[in-house]
Amino acid sequence: MQRVLDFLKEADTYYLATVEGDQPRVRPFGTINEFEGKLYIQTGKVKDVSKQLIANPKAEICAFKDGKWLRVACELVEDDRREARVAMLESYPQLQAMYSADDGNTEVLYLKNAKATFYSFTEAPVTVEF
Repeated sequence: MQRVLDFLKEADTYYLATVEGDQPRVRPFGTINEFEGKLYIQTGKVKDVSKQLIANPKAEICAFKDGKWLRVACELVEDDRREARVAMLESYPQLQAMYSADDGNTEVLYLKNAKATFYSFTEAPVTVEF
């Protein structure tokens, strides 16, 4: 899990894919945080991505850096505890201009049943699960 966290932080931007009905939806994300031994992302409850994940929690994350890429298939599960929201906002203080732990909009979700595969053009793929 640490290798996934490090890769996503170093990549800075990753792409999150969800499903809306029968249509895939992909958008850039930048938050990834470890809290209590799990990896978390952050969004707003008013956003379409939140609604899509409520309807279908299966998602994929993809990131690219230095000629290597990472794909993570997982389920994203909301953690509605204030402590989880605070931990995310403390890790990304720039979000505090738009979100707060008690605004009713800040949503943090952890990766469950994650299967992460690291790829490159010169090395065999490496898969980790957590």
